[in-house]
Amino acid sequence: MKEKIVCATLLVEKSPQALPLGAACVASSIKSRFKNLEVLLFSPTMEDSEYFGKSDVKKANIFAENLLEFAGVDAENSIKAVCLSVYVWNRLVLEKVGLSLMEKGILVIAGGPEITANPDSFVGADFVVSGEGEAAVPLLLEKLEKSSKSGIDDTSIFEKDFAEEAFFVEKSKYHPETKKVFYKKSLAGEDLTSPYLDGTLDLSKYEGALWELARGCPFKCSYCYESKGEKKVRLLPMERIEKELKLFAEKDVPQVFVLDPTYNANKERALSLLKMMAKITSNTFYYFEARAEFIDRQIAKAFTKLPCAVQFGLQSSDEEVLKKVNRSFNKAQFVKNINILNQEGVIFGFDLIYGLPGDNLSGFCNSIDFALNLMPNNLELFCLSVLRGTDLFDDAKGYGLVFQEEAPYHVIETPGFSKDDMKKAAKVSAACNVFYNKGRAVPWFASLMKALQIKPSKFFKDFIAWYESKKCNFAPKNEKKLSIEELSLACVSHKEVEKLQLDFLRDYLDGGFSSGNSSVKSSGKTGKKQYLLPTVENLIRFNGAISRVTADGTKEKLSLAFHPDDLASPYAADMVFFAKNCSRFGCEVAIEMGSQGIWWQVKEKGKR
Repeated sequence: MKEKIVCATLLVEKSPQALPLGAACVASSIKSRFKNLEVLLFSPTMEDSEYFGKSDVKKANIFAENLLEFAGVDAENSIKAVCLSVYVWNRLVLEKVGLSLMEKGILVIAGGPEITANPDSFVGADFVVSGEGEAAVPLLLEKLEKSSKSGIDDTSIFEKDFAEEAFFVEKSKYHPETKKVFYKKSLAGEDLTSPYLDGTLDLSKYEGALWELARGCPFKCSYCYESKGEKKVRLLPMERIEKELKLFAEKDVPQVFVLDPTYNANKERALSLLKMMAKITSNTFYYFEARAEFIDRQIAKAFTKLPCAVQFGLQSSDEEVLKKVNRSFNKAQFVKNINILNQEGVIFGFDLIYGLPGDNLSGFCNSIDFALNLMPNNLELFCLSVLRGTDLFDDAKGYGLVFQEEAPYHVIETPGFSKDDMKKAAKVSAACNVFYNKGRAVPWFASLMKALQIKPSKFFKDFIAWYESKKCNFAPKNEKKLSIEELSLACVSHKEVEKLQLDFLRDYLDGGFSSGNSSVKSSGKTGKKQYLLPTVENLIRFNGAISRVTADGTKEKLSLAFHPDDLASPYAADMVFFAKNCSRFGCEVAIEMGSQGIWWQVKEKGKR
């Protein structure tokens, strides 16, 4: 029986974005070095019924038991080592898993971003690896294979044999029973093995793929692990990339998330790869992360040649705030380049962070208003995490940042953000996610804000007040009413969110509603806007049906008060004009996906 190496991690959710790439890369590297070992990949998710809702202790016990069962008969004797891939979201569980396995006499090696950032703090492993696991773990296993059991405690033998490769071992500062492994040398792109091509990751088990085209980032944003990186990019060979693309095509992978933090840093390479993707995997949807300052007309047109979306880490619209986290920002140039994407029809989204040094609740709301004015497909809002191993962690005291000591290290308060303001920012973020992202509001949201003469952040605050009032009794699946933050995280259908949007807007356009001891008006300037309601309702329901047909391939039937051709026309972008000038046309509409895209059949009400 072959000895086994188990590379394991606990994923945060069931999604293509939660694929166990880090653990798989280490497993792939071990496979390439040790033909005499059986290498297994174990990667349950926190959403699995066995783990969901359980305490960290119970999750750890279940994980350890399931890992041994997964490894097979006589696992405790046949497992040579368990390699844990540790991240912010699974650290507390995997540390307990490691301790449990060590008690059974199983060798535990832990690595990943959480370990690299602060190797001294992790106690649930015999060895903790700082740096790229693909390089350090095989070397460590090789040395352990050559050493006797008693020789493991002699750190000098590691230093002697591997000094030329910048590989050495020392005792942990706070936990002498744990040894730290440092491997400072990064592998060249051509030396990195592919977990897809060698079968470590079975694409048939996932609904997508995480894909590396390069490693490293040319920027050093202080809140990111890359802030202390080499500030250089290692490119993966084009030969490997092409082979992986052909495998994606063969397996009919529906979506691919490109992990390069700045995909368009090298324009010519980006253009070449886009052409290759469009040629080999024309039916695959791609997600990219890019920098807006590198966008021009040529690369915008290239993005339109394949199904894709591009995400931009805006983080804040305040240049002074961004300077504090080592990000440059030219607002005028940003707007100009994003407008190019809108003109070319590229799908894009933004990320924003609240709790940044120098920022406050008002500034965060201004960033929301700035971002949504550019009509992104989505706006993702995050609380700042002060990650160990980053420049921001080193500078946190100087900035007055108070944050959680344990993962996920969220900011609690700053000189500009009180605890109460941080909670308000979290609510506004949740409201934006529910109403704008989950509500698929992109086609009509900007027009609605213009008609109401209101800023998005103020609108979201009014939505929160309504949601928390007695006017809203929304409880998905007949459960107790969720808080706005819980609703933001819950799995609810688009139809449920659409109903929520319409219920709110019926009250809002009727002049407002009572919320506790206060009154919320639809607009401080204009009062009642009931005349807009038929237009708003029909636009939301019509565009919502189109989005569901597009996403699910289903057919939708609905009754409308306006002809769908009018609702789809440019005139609908001005809701006030449309409401005052468009003629009513009561009709039944059937919407479906055809070979040329979305189409609809219209039957006037009262006619056969």
